[in-house]
Amino acid sequence: MSIAPAALTPPLSEGEAARRVRHQARDAATLMVFSAATSVGVAVVFLALAVLARQA
Repeated sequence: MSIAPAALTPPLSEGEAARRVRHQARDAATLMVFSAATSVGVAVVFLALAVLARQA
């Protein structure tokens, strides 16, 4: 008796696996760009608030 779980999906062909990897890489790159843009946006807002607070 094996303790390994049964495969729920059939194995992918080489082409399907490559497409899946490319899709995951594209999703990861999109997430990194979104994260960087969000970080820059938050930093700009904080800097703008700091400048406004110093002028008041």
